[in-house]
Amino acid sequence: MMRYWTAFQTILIKETMRFVRIWPQTVLPAVVTTTLYFIIFGKLMGERIGDMADMSYIEFIAPGMILMTVITNSYANVVSSFYSSKFQRHVEELLVSPVPNWVILAGYVGGGIARGLSVGIAVSIVSAFFVDFQVYSFSLGLLVFVMTSAVFATAGFINAVFANSFDDISIVPIFVLTPLTYLGGVFYSIDLLPAFWQQVSLFNPILYMVNAFRYGIYGVSDINVLWAFFIMAGFLALLLGVALYLLRQGIGIKS
Repeated sequence: MMRYWTAFQTILIKETMRFVRIWPQTVLPAVVTTTLYFIIFGKLMGERIGDMADMSYIEFIAPGMILMTVITNSYANVVSSFYSSKFQRHVEELLVSPVPNWVILAGYVGGGIARGLSVGIAVSIVSAFFVDFQVYSFSLGLLVFVMTSAVFATAGFINAVFANSFDDISIVPIFVLTPLTYLGGVFYSIDLLPAFWQQVSLFNPILYMVNAFRYGIYGVSDINVLWAFFIMAGFLALLLGVALYLLRQGIGIKS
């Protein structure tokens, strides 16, 4: 078991140092982008929009803005790293080593979580200059942080397994993640939508993550928070199962 722990640590440290070394490209852009969002949407437009869910608009969007950076960075870290390992063919060294597939997956996902949390913390610090956070439950907020990061880090791993070119790793973020994020209740409450579109929105997993995190910060949510945690746990279990199956079968990896 100790050798498994050593293997996990090695992969995790490699994945962590990978984004730490180039922090101006991995951490700083999210901070700058979020600052612009707060200035434009929070301050300028927010004053005209008014209150939402019994709070100011800038307070309402703050949790979603933070979680949006966690999602994109957790995903990006794993998808780019694992595909690079495939492209440079040193992933084969991992596959022939006496390291279980779950250790390999845990190392890559752990690196994605590390980047997601690092960027999320940096963005949270910036957000504190615009919003006076009164944290309702720190433990719930942190749990949503970690679970959301793990879900999208695992999704990034699956994308990297199927990717055949660097163009393939950008398709999902552009055509799937971005629409789901913007339609996931980050900038509006689903209570504003007609009944039909409220029901459609319930099929968006990011809606549950954003609302669960908003509940951890403010204690308010558009949906049942317990149900949101069940949804997140279900998605995480499903994606981990798929990722382990792909590794075991060598789909997209072994030639």
